[in-house]
Amino acid sequence: MIQVNDLKKHYGTIKAVDGVSFNCPDGQITGLLGPNGAGKSTTLRMIAGLIKPMSGTVLIDGHDVAADPQTARATIGVQSDMIGVYPRLTPREQLRYYGCFYNLSGQKLEDRVNAVIKEFNMQEIADRRAEGFSRGQRQKIVLGRALVHDPRNIIMDEPTNGLDVMAVRETRDTIRMFRDQGRCVLFSTHYMDEAERLCDHIAIIVEGKIVAFGTPSELKNRTGQSNLEDAFVVLAGGREGLLRSELSQQEV
Repeated sequence: MIQVNDLKKHYGTIKAVDGVSFNCPDGQITGLLGPNGAGKSTTLRMIAGLIKPMSGTVLIDGHDVAADPQTARATIGVQSDMIGVYPRLTPREQLRYYGCFYNLSGQKLEDRVNAVIKEFNMQEIADRRAEGFSRGQRQKIVLGRALVHDPRNIIMDEPTNGLDVMAVRETRDTIRMFRDQGRCVLFSTHYMDEAERLCDHIAIIVEGKIVAFGTPSELKNRTGQSNLEDAFVVLAGGREGLLRSELSQQEV
């Protein structure tokens, strides 16, 4: 479980994150939605322990990320971007390399590497150098690295961005698989249909603040909209967003 309480991060006069609080339960998918520059990535990086907050707390399975970062980080897997995929190493070698960061070794390391390769259907590419891999194949390596130590909490920053249709479908299936395994999943996305299909709960962040939190149905009911995209526009845009939504309905 991930618990975020009054998290703040300011850069001079810019309040990138300004008092963010929400919980992500086990066995559920929580989506973090917001316009560009709303504070999504900064929030995720503070939760992952990559950026130190000015104030506030993050608890991962009860472990304080600031007070006990090593223990907290051992309980999370972070899906980063694909720039860090090493082209001259095979997926198996990359998984071993990252497994060592979590003090895995010997047969335990090999068992986890083999389990991840099987879980992500990487058997055919496991021992090929990653140079020339498709974006979808690189995504499997990135996700595999995040799972090699078998964490119960997964953090993903726009995991389907730039993928083709088949890779998007496969990544979404993987996210559902994490939930079915009882893991806690927190991810950000710009795709409203993706959030509506996948998320049990959604936190909407605007200008560094959480303006709404609830299930997709609750957010739609709260705004009187029939789809999540329109509900998001209302919640993220305030009165201006509501007026735009009403005008678009009148035009239809």
